[in-house]
Amino acid sequence: MLQLVLWLTIVKLLKLIVLAWFGFFLSASNAASQSVVVLPLTGAIGPAGADFVSRGIARAEQENAQLVVLQMDTPGGLDTSMRQIIKAILSSKVPVASFVGPGGARAASAGTYILYASHIAAMAPGTNLGAATPVQIGIGDQGQPKQPKPAGKERSDEKAADKDTPSAATQNPMTQKQVHDAAAYIRGLAQMRGRNAEWAERAVREAVSLSADEARAQKVIDLVARDIPDLLEKINGRKISMAAGERVLKTAGATVVNLDPDWKTRFLSVITDPSVALILMMIGIYGLFFEFYNPGFVLPGVVGAICLLLALFAFQLLPINYAGLALILLGLAFMVTEAFLPSFGVLGLGGIVAFAFGAVMLIDTELPGFGIPLSVVAGLAAVSALFIFLVATMALKARRRPVVSGKEQLLGSTGVTLDDIQNEGWALVHGENWRVRSAVLLKRGQKIRVVAREGLVLAVAPANHEP
Repeated sequence: MLQLVLWLTIVKLLKLIVLAWFGFFLSASNAASQSVVVLPLTGAIGPAGADFVSRGIARAEQENAQLVVLQMDTPGGLDTSMRQIIKAILSSKVPVASFVGPGGARAASAGTYILYASHIAAMAPGTNLGAATPVQIGIGDQGQPKQPKPAGKERSDEKAADKDTPSAATQNPMTQKQVHDAAAYIRGLAQMRGRNAEWAERAVREAVSLSADEARAQKVIDLVARDIPDLLEKINGRKISMAAGERVLKTAGATVVNLDPDWKTRFLSVITDPSVALILMMIGIYGLFFEFYNPGFVLPGVVGAICLLLALFAFQLLPINYAGLALILLGLAFMVTEAFLPSFGVLGLGGIVAFAFGAVMLIDTELPGFGIPLSVVAGLAAVSALFIFLVATMALKARRRPVVSGKEQLLGSTGVTLDDIQNEGWALVHGENWRVRSAVLLKRGQKIRVVAREGLVLAVAPANHEP
């Protein structure tokens, strides 16, 4: 009887423990599902930012978060990186809210596309969006773009005319294709999210912009919020249409998880800077040059190979003009060849000119944050010129230096006679006994100088004798 009571007691305790653990994991799961992940996206949008956002959304899905907030402050970015972010948003199993903030921030160019692609679009007071015309086609011989009309004052006939009027995008077929593609892309995003598609197309064709309040009035965005907590309060209870069905947000008092860029994102953002990539390529080529010039030194070759591979990796992520890259490689080849061929500086000067033109042409975009400053180009050209000068100076000194090996090293050398020499005899030269011939009488122990060599016989003269 006592054993039965003990057994029942143990069973009850085990049930209580199991229920407690189950409740703990259930509460932890509910807490995780109530979390909101915040991803900051600041500066020009490039490969590093796109990778960070894509990995951040994937992590939010793994942690079963209920919402991802993409806090933006960007002047724009690369088209490929922008489309990578938009693909991650459209395929996300977690709703994504884009928030332009804090006050003074902007979502220009690529940021406008991302804002339209998000499930929720919000802005802080004092922010703006728009100017979504692809900048690489907004320059050159395309004429002056039209001045944007004041918001809310255009007539319906003007709206229809805007679509057919040649703007900054109708000067050549390639320009038309690019603008039409961008306009269709953002119009499709606007229709998907139920936002103002006509203004979105104007943002592409006419580069117009809106403030936060104007964007809310024209149904470009969903709401205006002061900050992230205010945004979460305002969207609490909102229904979001997802591929798996509708989802109701419960963001009031939700746990906010801020994901800052990790080391991988920071490293990628550094090496994909065009100036850094160009410097890495130069270090790589010069390092390999020094290794081949002085085999066995090892360090220049190791550093050069690593830097060159990093530069090539960065270049395949950036919009590169291959004519500019070819000019840079040609210029570096000329400058390295100058160290081996006596061209009196012609190859070196040509290499510097080719390198400078190639560096200016290297990046095939006018986006802010992706150009190579002229000061960097001038500095690298000056370093290359200094490199050529040092190599030429070393070669000239080596040519003037007396020969210290081979047949020529004996000419001008001094020695001591080993006996009296009438015509021929023996002398000690360079620590070796040599058969010597002299036109004058030489005494034993007299210092001599080698003036010629005939096979294994040296022609000598007294050391104080003028040659």
